[in-house]
Amino acid sequence: MPFNDVLVIVAVTAITVATDLATAVLCGIVIAALNFAWQHARELYADSHLQADDSELYQVHGTLFFASTTPFLNQFDPAGDPEQVVLDCRHLSLVDYSAIAALKTLRAGKQLRVHNLSARCRQLLKRSGLQTA
Repeated sequence: MPFNDVLVIVAVTAITVATDLATAVLCGIVIAALNFAWQHARELYADSHLQADDSELYQVHGTLFFASTTPFLNQFDPAGDPEQVVLDCRHLSLVDYSAIAALKTLRAGKQLRVHNLSARCRQLLKRSGLQTA
């Protein structure tokens, strides 16, 4: 059993003994949700390649949401990247507005092209007004 699951079980048990079951369940849900966010934020990574047209291609893997925006932005080198940056989203899911804000930050000062978006992610970007190409 994973250590994080053991931690939740021990915490819920201790809180149940100290208070009541309802409080313990609520605390267990919060602990599990924070653990989920932490785990998914750490799984984000990117591979980069300089293309023949002098653009930088980033292939990002993972889930982009509020907990992973900082690791996402740390994958890029705005000072060293060429003017054109291509973001391959084949293995990336955009979840919330924080993902849109991270893309807008990445786009600042660069020509950002976003490729291979899922239909749901394309709809999210369209509603935000962010152009993908």
